[in-house]
Amino acid sequence: MPQQTEGFGAARGTAPGRFIMKCGGSTLAALPDSFFADLKSLLEQGIQPVIVHGGGPAISENLGKLGIESAFVNGLRVTTEEVLDVVEMTLAGSINKAVVRRIQRAGGRALGLSGEDGGLLEAAPVENSAEVGLVGHVVKVKTDILEGILKMGYIPVVAPIGIDGSGQRYNVNADTAAGAVASHMEAPTLIVVTDVPGIMAADPKGKKAVLPSVTTGQIEALIGSGEIYGGMIPKVRAAIDCIQGSVSEVIIVDGKEPQILSRVLSGEAVGTRIAKE
Repeated sequence: MPQQTEGFGAARGTAPGRFIMKCGGSTLAALPDSFFADLKSLLEQGIQPVIVHGGGPAISENLGKLGIESAFVNGLRVTTEEVLDVVEMTLAGSINKAVVRRIQRAGGRALGLSGEDGGLLEAAPVENSAEVGLVGHVVKVKTDILEGILKMGYIPVVAPIGIDGSGQRYNVNADTAAGAVASHMEAPTLIVVTDVPGIMAADPKGKKAVLPSVTTGQIEALIGSGEIYGGMIPKVRAAIDCIQGSVSEVIIVDGKEPQILSRVLSGEAVGTRIAKE
């Protein structure tokens, strides 16, 4: 019998029938049709999702095809105007519309948009902009745009490109963008859909197991001890980037698991909950 917790909204104060979800572009592409059928089912029940997606691997692939060099500094892609054109083409174009198509193919209704549209994601340069170029962080989210889309019965699908008052575009990390959207919409919990069942950690005998819950303060210690290792490290640190403002916890789940969103929203203890210290 699966362990149960209190209902999603009741336990955490989330607006009834509302949740924010972040998913990488490559993860979205690999999700089974059943994931989108579950999304449609939730929509029919009056539950309103807001999706923020990334697309780093696809951006790198397109930059390579065009012969444009791309480098990273502390995990952030060095972004020139030339690189930003490809980022926008990939995120707001191919990936965003692919997500919309998959939702609609499952019978749901979705509206794809970029953070530039209507000034949805107002951005400013990150602190080390001299090193990374046109990379930004979100300073304001026009939640009335998202509320309007939800009111019409559509799922907003947001590509994380920001814009400032002068019309300058910025490449925004999808995790921080998702955290900002969740915070501005006063959602204390954010669901991160990945290709793993949660944070995989090694016990003293080296056996892998999913951590059901962990605090942000415990994560670095687990990385330092080697219990969280390899490719799991960037996934965990990315999830931590989502915790900001009113967001007090992130739930990491595997999108390939049957009815994973419905199970999380019903309060079933699945995946890993990362709680703010």
